Amino acid sequence: MTESAGTRLSSRGATSPTGGAGTAEQLDAAVRQVMRTTGVPGVIVGLWIPGQPGYARAFGVADKRTGTPMTTDMHMRIGSETKTFTVTGILQLVDQGKLGLDDPVSRYVSGVPEGDRITLRDLARMQSGLFDYTKDPDFDAAVAKNPERVFTARELLGYSFGHPLDFAPGTQLVYCDTNTVLLGQVLEKVSGQSLADYLRDHVLDPLGMDQTLYPADARIPAPYAHGYTTQTQDGKETDATHWSPSDANAAGAMISTLGDLHTWAPVVATGTPLIAPATQKQRLQTATSPDFPGAGYGLGLFTADGWVGHNGSIPGYQSLTLYLPSQKATMVVLLNSDTPYQGTDPSTLFGTAVTTVATPGHVFRLGPEGGTSAPPSAG
Repeated sequence: MTESAGTRLSSRGATSPTGGAGTAEQLDAAVRQVMRTTGVPGVIVGLWIPGQPGYARAFGVADKRTGTPMTTDMHMRIGSETKTFTVTGILQLVDQGKLGLDDPVSRYVSGVPEGDRITLRDLARMQSGLFDYTKDPDFDAAVAKNPERVFTARELLGYSFGHPLDFAPGTQLVYCDTNTVLLGQVLEKVSGQSLADYLRDHVLDPLGMDQTLYPADARIPAPYAHGYTTQTQDGKETDATHWSPSDANAAGAMISTLGDLHTWAPVVATGTPLIAPATQKQRLQTATSPDFPGAGYGLGLFTADGWVGHNGSIPGYQSLTLYLPSQKATMVVLLNSDTPYQGTDPSTLFGTAVTTVATPGHVFRLGPEGGTSAPPSAG
């Protein structure tokens, strides 16, 4: 892919959100540089700061076979950003008095190892100690054998529950998709609705996010970008667009667009209008891990250098949706590859590049000292 593959789909970003002369062009150049470095086929980037022109651009191709250009209205899989939606639903039920964050998960789901010691708060803040089902060799083999296989939540949890806890609940922070799949089960039991229906009725529709969904199968609404992965048995790149997202479940199966995630970012960071201020305050109480210095993980979100939000990765796609409360800034990145560059998620590299240009006082980084690796994401 050459630089000429980049396409501009919005004229709203003639200047930078920081107001500097020619900075939109600097953002274009920064994005293209990361594309050249990582080999990502296509990416959509949005950046909005009140009082400044918005920046919404698409670069590269949505389909490597046909050369169809990426456009800013395309649907993409968002991987672990799904966690922000699932946990938002849980917090709404907290506000309604239907459950408590310090309730043991065993009150709602049976068969959880040491479930009487693990709270819903532990699950949401990645502190349960449960084994991550995505690390189970039988699960890996099942996905590798048939990426289109449809898994149920109970099947996924079964891969986890056969292992002992990795640590005592509440004592460490270890990112684990099992936690959010369990929260999805709790939400369904307490609400009496499927996760898809609950999120549509109580989260997406109230916000007018009609291009976002928890899918029933592997289909993606048009227009969409094809997604490319090297998570294959032979390590060769393949088109994973229609692989089943069911193996990510409540931790990573959702689909969205640039426009809808622009709406979503401030809701996650502030709670408004879906979550009560006192509950949102609890959401923002973070735990830390030595693996990610300078960052914290709250209830289904992370914080890093002032930015609040989540990343996502699922075969073929990565995403990053963040809000900077101090400047009321929103950044969204969507790309159609999940192949890491030297061990680093390309979504993180795009986030670092964009914020270096646009918000130099708050440069997004997420990873070990001297690096930018994001935490692992569903899929």
